[in-house]
Amino acid sequence: MHMEIEKKFLLDQDPEELVRDGSLQPRRKQRIEQTYLALDGDQELRVRKLEDLQTGLLEYTHTFKRGWGIAREEVEIAISEGLYEQVIEAHQAVPLIKTRLTAVWNGQVVEIDEYTQLQLRVIEVEFSSLEEAERFEPPVWFGPDISQDKQYSNKKVWRELQNKKSPTE
Repeated sequence: MHMEIEKKFLLDQDPEELVRDGSLQPRRKQRIEQTYLALDGDQELRVRKLEDLQTGLLEYTHTFKRGWGIAREEVEIAISEGLYEQVIEAHQAVPLIKTRLTAVWNGQVVEIDEYTQLQLRVIEVEFSSLEEAERFEPPVWFGPDISQDKQYSNKKVWRELQNKKSPTE
């Protein structure tokens, strides 16, 4: 099982400004629809629809994650559009929608997620080891480290979206 090691930070700055001033070199921009199928303690199952906003290419994934904090086990596989649509139809949940900018900052790949349904912008950095993550010194413009703060987890935000569904849905 693959180990995902990442740190997350709140981001107040507009990513487009960071691109214009040369702080970020953009690589890809995607629209992501993310739906959780099962949540149990530190385990989660989710599906995603990823649309490349430059090419229109669509990808679909199914992901299992386990753990808390900056290091979690992760298994992600590609699935077909048909399987994705069947699961979404059966589940009848509100997807978490975000726009992701994948860019390079200071030789490091970063991902900036801007959430459509709420006022939240997060920048993530993945690492190859815990030691590398612990040594990481973010620039001031990254904002507060929220890596261990569960209130900013995607699954918590997604659960809140489900609670906002109208009774007729």
